[in-house]
Parts: sequence; structure tokens; C-alpha cells
Amino acid sequence: MHQPTDSFIRVRGAREHNLRGVDVDVPRDALTVFTGVSGSGKSSLAFGTVYAEAQRRYFESVAPYARRLIHQIGAPKVDSITGLPPAVSLEQRRSAPGSRSSVGTVTLLSNSLRMLYSRAGTYPPGAERLDSDAFSPNTAAGACPECHGIGRIHRTSEELLVPDPELSIRQGAIAAWPGAWQGKNLRDILETLGHDVDRPWRELPAEERQWILFTEEQPVVTVHPVRDADRIQRPYQGTYMSAHRWVMRTFADSKSPTLRARAEKFLADSPCPVCAGRRLRSEALAVTFAGRTIAELAALPLTELDRVLADILADVRADAAGTDEAARVLTADLRSRIGPVTELGLGYLSLDRTAPTLSAGELQRLRLATQLRSGLFGVVYVLDEPSAGLHPADTEALLGVLDRLKEAGNTVFVVEHHLDVVRHADWLVDVGPLAGEHGGQVLHSGPPAALAGRTDSATARYLFGTPAGPARPARSPSGSLRLSGVHRNNLRDLSAEFPLGVFTAVTGVSGSGKSTLVGSVLAEAAAERIAADGEFPVRRLVEVDQKPIGRTPRSNLATYTGLFDVVRKLFTASEEALARGWKAGRFSFNVAGGRCETCQGEGFVSVELLFLPSTYAPCPECAGARYNAETLRARHRGLNIAEVLGLTVESAAEFFADVPAAARSLRALQDIGLGYLRLGQPATELSGGEAQRIKLATELQRLRRDHTLYLLDEPTTGLHPADVEVLLRQLHGLVDGGHSVVVVEHDMAVVASADWVIDLGPGGGTSGGRVVASGPPAEVARTHAGRTAQYLARALRPSPG
Repeated sequence: MHQPTDSFIRVRGAREHNLRGVDVDVPRDALTVFTGVSGSGKSSLAFGTVYAEAQRRYFESVAPYARRLIHQIGAPKVDSITGLPPAVSLEQRRSAPGSRSSVGTVTLLSNSLRMLYSRAGTYPPGAERLDSDAFSPNTAAGACPECHGIGRIHRTSEELLVPDPELSIRQGAIAAWPGAWQGKNLRDILETLGHDVDRPWRELPAEERQWILFTEEQPVVTVHPVRDADRIQRPYQGTYMSAHRWVMRTFADSKSPTLRARAEKFLADSPCPVCAGRRLRSEALAVTFAGRTIAELAALPLTELDRVLADILADVRADAAGTDEAARVLTADLRSRIGPVTELGLGYLSLDRTAPTLSAGELQRLRLATQLRSGLFGVVYVLDEPSAGLHPADTEALLGVLDRLKEAGNTVFVVEHHLDVVRHADWLVDVGPLAGEHGGQVLHSGPPAALAGRTDSATARYLFGTPAGPARPARSPSGSLRLSGVHRNNLRDLSAEFPLGVFTAVTGVSGSGKSTLVGSVLAEAAAERIAADGEFPVRRLVEVDQKPIGRTPRSNLATYTGLFDVVRKLFTASEEALARGWKAGRFSFNVAGGRCETCQGEGFVSVELLFLPSTYAPCPECAGARYNAETLRARHRGLNIAEVLGLTVESAAEFFADVPAAARSLRALQDIGLGYLRLGQPATELSGGEAQRIKLATELQRLRRDHTLYLLDEPTTGLHPADVEVLLRQLHGLVDGGHSVVVVEHDMAVVASADWVIDLGPGGGTSGGRVVASGPPAEVARTHAGRTAQYLARALRPSPG
């Protein structure tokens, strides 16, 4: 039994996921970094074991009723953990935040700004003072009544609904109408109502066109359809619905992503005409502070907002006699809250920037900045790759923030791959040696310098002298795509040339405009050239982004890659399935029949906790298998369908080695370093980087000969340096195969291996948006215009030893 004065958190017998009975001691009041290749088990140790046990103990202490739920929620598989303080998790959440969530709401800065306007704002003469809620677009008191606080509205137009006015209604002029019998039904109703469905659309009277497309009326008529020779069609009562009503109803109410996406094509997204996109009621927008509305201050980049507030504070102090104490205190409080956010390299963000447009790394750093102000001490902070998406220049500031959390009397656990963060740690826990079933062991727990002696550690090889990659001869471009006069977001009159047939890296600090340039401008320009110019060397464009491969646990690795279709077909040939006449649908957990009906094939059920967010627990009926007991009797080579979905990609590659359709998909996933993922791993559990690499693997297995331009946004996010090498081999292989690759990237090892570099900056937000350097890596490293050069020069130097 350890004494309360014991300064270590001691874990014994951790067996979560692939951990093999791990025993490890980690000091409290220190910065500990957990490292290891992707899938080695480091997150299972930090999050799945230590944080999960702290959370379980918290639930136990909340209320007596919670104790009966503990077994439902599930305790981590560990023999014991001693010396464990309360824990706060800052994991990169996989679920996308809602469109009403913003930088201001995540950091709570919006609360302070609303209070400032409520208490210290300048009101129009005779206006009643407003409560702070009246300055929030997320409350009934503050939201613009037209757009309900969204700031934008969706509208249709005749041009969108009828793209080709030369066609008649019978020929399909109203493109927005549904297909098949529903569209024919609406056409027949119009004909019954006396409209000419064979006359070109443009020749119909304007008033008639307006009614057909936009009427809110829904007349019911008896339709006598034209009889087909092979079947009898009886008269029926048909209800008319205008194209506008059909599109708006489908977009708002349809549960089908496909139908919603189709409807969205006929909608124009525009600023709300009442609030001009500012989201608030006119009463709130009439209140000013220092001559500006709350919407104007919320739209400023945080660095600019901080400067404006500093000027206001200086004026308030200079005018001490007439000082408004509320204005002084609230302005100072706002500045103190903005400080940690800008320190973490996020000064380019504005308070009104919506959360869904932020990367997982940006969101986590915003939460981290908020924690600095919380004043908590004596807790364990568990962070998931806080350096993700950070330029090396911003990583130094991150280290300062982590140190301040520790100095405030906290223990900081960081799951991290960035070598600068690893070197900065007080204590290092290296998990490995490889991924999945070949990992799950603690190779080292101690000061970082002591890892040098572990020859079986992939981390040690990179931490103490990066292995030099194979020297690549410089490639010659096969052409180029030039952009000029670009104005988009913070890009201002930008011109850039992207060479084709080579590997190009786009660099720059966070917020400098990299993603806008590549993901929006370059993608659009390439798509236009491919469509319009038969001489343009690129014939295909493939954007491989980090968006989830699915938004619910029903989407997984196997369903996305098409592998699940192959697996279900194999199970229909099993002895049990043949005897019972089961088809492939029986082995789908998305439809009734074979799935467990208690959890509807989800594998888990929601557990409601009083006064706490609901959590999820394994289904008590199927224990997470997702299928009913009868379906699980069918076996293929000794495994049932749930056990096959539980296989890792690596294990499945052996299991399905003689099934060509499955082997090809699995080989592509292995080649890109995803052998540790389970076939049935839900999309919601995958990081953005993993989702991106799954998409790339799916693309690689159907590789075509046409010259393809591949665009990737930070493909190395969440990757250990050893995994980065694996990914780079694949990307360089694409270029060697005659294709073009453009990556947005912060990892200087990747940038150093590129043929061409385009560096944006010099800063983020309004301080960025310009090309500060371009050329081969060595040439860019010699420039002093941007913040990338010094770090790139360091990566290009021969490694010591």
C-alpha cells in the first residue's frame, strides 16, 4: 500500500485494447509525454486507462445512484491505479460541433464581450438597457428573427431550379423536381391543371412560371395518367407541390444525406437581408462600445481585437476622472482571456468564426487556452496531440503553455509525436515496439535522455539522430498551373505557380491561408482547366481531406472501403446461411433481421446520467457484437461476422489472403500504415488523419493511368515519424507513377523531401495571405522572408551520428 505522500501515479496490469498487462509509474506534477508509432497503445494507456479510471471514480463520487451505472459504463481493464488525482481530458473530439458553436462560445470569450456591451455599452437615446443574453445569437432574446441567429439564409431562384429554359417541362426543364415517378406525378398534375408541359420553359408567361416554381398552394386534382400498353393505371388524387417547396422541405427534413445534398444544389446561400449576416436583432446592433457594434468586434482577428481593447483601456485610464469602472474591469478581463489564445498561435481567429470550420487541433488548443484561466490545480490534464496543425514556430509557445499548467500545480500527460514536445518532457513513456498486437508494451518510462539505449524503439531512432531518407534526384516539372490575382479569405492579390508532375509542399504558420489556397482556389482552378482544356496534362483531380468517412458509428472502415460487401458475400456461402436461405442483408447491422434489435445494430446504448452528459455503454443484449445470437451462429473459417469485424487490418490480410477482392483493399491499407485499425472501427473513433489515409488507400487501390492531381491537407497529422516515412513512400510513388501531389504541411521532414515549396505568410490572418518564398526546399531554406525558412534549414541539415 503506497502512502498518500507517494509522488507517482502507479498503473498495474493495464489490458485495455492491445496493452499487455502494462505496469508503469509516472510522476505527478510533471510534464509526461506518451509516444509510440500509430496504434502502439499510447492513447489506450493515457486516455483509455488513466483518464477512464479517473472518470469512473468521479461518477462513483457524484451520487449513490451513479454507482449502479458504473458497470454499464464499463471500467477500464486494469488491476489497479494508485496516486491518481482528478483528471481533465482535452482530447481531439471526433464529433463535429454545431454551426451555432464558435470560437467565442468555445473559449467563453463571448460571455465576457456580451457582458461588456450590456454593462458598459453606449445605448441610443431612450433605449432600455439590455441583458447580456440579448447580445447572443443563440438566444430568443438576441437572435435575428429572420435567420434565427444563423446569419445566412438559403434561397432558391428560377435560374437554379430551371438551369436550361430551352427545355419543356416534359423534357425535364424543372431540374429540382424529384426523379422517377414522383417527378412524373408532378408533371401529370400540372398538365391536369391546364399548364402546357410541352412548350419550352422560356416561352411560358412569367406569371405562370412564378406559380409553378414558387406557389405555396397545394391543389389536389384527379389525374388520369396515360396508359402504358403493358399495365393498367387507374386515376388517382394528386397533390401539387412547387419546386421551391419541394427543395426547402427536402433540405430541412430529409434524413437522407444524398437527397439533402441534391436539394442543396438548387439553393443559394446568402447573408440574411435583415441582419446583414450579423445574426442579432436590431436592438442589440444599435448598442456600441468605443464606436463599434458587438458584431464588428466579434469579426476582428483576436490579435486585432486585443489591440483595439488595449487602446480603449489606455483611453479609460487616461480619463481617470470619468472612468466607467465596469468598462475598465471588463475590458481588462477580456484582454487577459485573449492572451492565452493568441499565445497558442490562434490570434488569426475571430470570435464569430464557427466551430465546424476549425480543425481538431485548433479546437483543442482553444480549450487548452480556456483551462489556463480556470485556476484548477492538483489535477491531471490529458492532452491528445496539442501540436497537431501547428507550425514549428508556434510549437515553442505551446511548450510555454504546457509548462504553465504544470507550474500551477498540475500533472500534464500529453500523447504526442512532435519531437520538440518529446524533447521538452520531464518524463517519457514510450509504447511499442510496433502497432496493434505487435505493440502494447512500455519500452521506456523515465527521463527522455535515457531512451537512447533502446534499440527496439522507433521513437529513439528519430529522437537521437533522424535516419537519413534515401536521396531523391530533383524531378523536372511536366507543366504548371498558374494562379494570379487571387482574392479569397485572407489571400490578397496572390499569384502562385504550381509545377505539375512533382511533389509540392505548401507551408506557412497557422492561418496564413494554406488550406484556402490549396483546398479552395487550386482545387477550383484545376477542376475548371480539366473540364475546359483538353490539352491540360492533368485529367483527374482527387482531393483527400480530413473530413470523417461517416458521421455515425454505423460507418466504419469496412463499409467505407467496400470490404464489408465482400465479407457479407462470403458469409452467405457459409453452411448456416445456405441452410437458412440467408442473403447478404442478413449480415448487415443497419437493417432488421440479423442485427441486435436492443441496440438497433449500434453495439452500444445511451446511458442517461442525472446532471451530467449522457454516456454510452456496451449493449447489454449483444455485448457490443451488433448482431443477434442467431446470426452469430454463421461462421467463416471458424469466425462469426462480429469476430471478423473485430480483426485488425493486418490480421484480416492473413485471414483473407486467398480472397483477391478483400486482399487488394487490405494491402492498400497496410501499405499506408493503417494495419492496426479494426475492420469494424466506427468512423466516429477515427482521427482526421486516419480518415484521410483511409481515403487515400481507397484511391490507391483503384489507381488509374490518367495524370491525376492529388491534394492533401496535412496528411501527417497524428503520425509518428516512422509512419510519416511510410506515407511519404506512397506519395512519392504516386509522383514517380506520373502524377502530381500537393500537400499542405507543417512537418519539416515532409517539406524537406518535396521537389517544390510554396511558403505563405509572413503571419496568420490579415498578416498572411502572401507568397513569401517559393522554389526547391534548399532555396526556400536560404530565404529570410518567412517563418518557415529556419526550421526547413534545420531539417535539411545532415543528422548527427
